[in-house]
Amino acid sequence: MTPKREPHILVVDDDLEIRNLLGKYLASQDFRVSLASDLKSFRKAIASSTISLAVLDVMLPDGSGLDICRDLRAQNSTLPIILLTARTEDIDRIIGLEFGADDYLGKPFNPRELVARIRAVLRRQQEVAASPKQNKTYRFAGFEIETVRRRIVNGRQEEVDLTGAEFDLLHALISRPGRLLSREQLLDLTGGRNSDPFDRSIDVLMSRIRRKLRDNGSDDVIKTVRNGGYQFSAPVEILGV
Repeated sequence: MTPKREPHILVVDDDLEIRNLLGKYLASQDFRVSLASDLKSFRKAIASSTISLAVLDVMLPDGSGLDICRDLRAQNSTLPIILLTARTEDIDRIIGLEFGADDYLGKPFNPRELVARIRAVLRRQQEVAASPKQNKTYRFAGFEIETVRRRIVNGRQEEVDLTGAEFDLLHALISRPGRLLSREQLLDLTGGRNSDPFDRSIDVLMSRIRRKLRDNGSDDVIKTVRNGGYQFSAPVEILGV
């Protein structure tokens, strides 16, 4: 029987005290831990080691954790990332999730909460890896959206530029046409992130999706229900089924 491997967590923070504190605490929780103080060390670590998840500070001496997160996703890297930042405004959280972070935690925080989030992200990744990928294509209002390729085109077969967070949110809606979904349900459906259902992230992302669909010739197909949530109002066809 093959022994179970401990998840390998990479902590990237330029604050030596925080870095060492998290390293010791995560090790006490049965994680294998590596530490880095900047993006250069981060890149070297992920190139030379099998990292299960990175805990990445947004503000680093040689660049932004947001930028490296975006670059990794552009390279189709699936490395789970939890961003850390001293800033807690909604817009910072939105940007982090749009750039492909799996979760977002504002400083100061309790290390126990970080461990809970690490385990939740790793659990979601395992569930996704274990489930068979079915490439469904949905058609609505002249648009087509492919789930595995994560691609949406308009009626002229031109690709619509959606961020990862926008794609996940639109997919949650079109796969449940006519169903009223609360903000809390949408947060769960788009990754189960530990966000406050009363923050503005869902509303801001929804506004951007609507604008991009309108710019590509669509009527408003997403209905807002006051104190209820959102509802996809256009007919949806699943192709090839």
